[in-house]
Amino acid sequence: MSDNNTPGKSPIVQVAPLGFPWQTIDPFLFCVYHDDAYPQANGQMGPQASLAGRQIGQDFSRKDGWSMYHGDTVPGFPSHPHRGFETVTIVRKGLVDHSDSLGATARFGGGDVQWLTAGKGIVHSEMFPLLDAGAPNPLELFQIWLNLPAKNKMAEPHFTMFWSDAIPRFASDDANGGRTEVAVIAGRLGDAANGQDPIQPLAPPPASWAAQADADVAIWTIKMTPGAQWTLPAATGEGTRRMLYFFKGAVAHIGGERIEGPVAVELHADLAVALANGDEESEFLVLQGRPIAEPVAQYGPFVMNTQAEISQTMADYRRTQFGGWPWDDAAPVHDAQAARFARHPGGREEAPAAK
Repeated sequence: MSDNNTPGKSPIVQVAPLGFPWQTIDPFLFCVYHDDAYPQANGQMGPQASLAGRQIGQDFSRKDGWSMYHGDTVPGFPSHPHRGFETVTIVRKGLVDHSDSLGATARFGGGDVQWLTAGKGIVHSEMFPLLDAGAPNPLELFQIWLNLPAKNKMAEPHFTMFWSDAIPRFASDDANGGRTEVAVIAGRLGDAANGQDPIQPLAPPPASWAAQADADVAIWTIKMTPGAQWTLPAATGEGTRRMLYFFKGAVAHIGGERIEGPVAVELHADLAVALANGDEESEFLVLQGRPIAEPVAQYGPFVMNTQAEISQTMADYRRTQFGGWPWDDAAPVHDAQAARFARHPGGREEAPAAK
């Protein structure tokens, strides 16, 4: 064990500015935060605004507070392949329309999470349909790439939906009336100091690193009211690493140190960390896990262990297209009237529980 529990030692390893994408640590590969202020919708589920001045098909400009990304009519990411890792997409505002090479489709948002194991290979599209013609269409989401260990890189593709109402949440009110709310997407959250029983997350996909009991993977979002105080419990796993992304808010005290956002804060995971918010609402994302500690060879959307495996992946994709693309459009969107749903390979359908 390290000496991180030395009395008086800072829980902070390092602090770095947030870029695009955000820096990550093993077992995570990538984390991007989209916060787009899309205007009213046109009749094609795109923005009712001129696209002049944008590099359509490659627009990351944030002109007027939003981007089209790789979309040309509807913003988003048309069909593209993945192999060797997982995507965890947390949609806080707006909607994502998913379609993939396995024939699966989904529309999700408003706090829903899609957890996709790309495994041996999948092609999918992620489009952001704008549906409200009478008001702005804000979109806010995280996409997180979680690596797969070598033994599971060629697992069968699999996607799981975590509907917002089913995601465990925890709220803590401090002595001064401040409130901290935590959404537990992965990783058991215990707050023994406050006598709170551990909160169990929903089950991750079977091949995920997060499904391994000693991997200590956690994905939590934290919202704190002005002046709120809460202690982030220490991780329980041996060798766990932890990043705290302070992405909304101006100032917070983290382990007693004054930190101005937005920043990424690497923490000593084996220490509990006192969080004390400043004078405005703040939000954080926690990503933690025991490192996979294997070589990483990456070429764009392919993540393997060796360059030879990358070459094989590229040859496989040229030969098979990972099952081909069964849709007429590279950037399909669902009917404008469709509610949130998921249709899995083989036809099984699910939807959020009715309120």
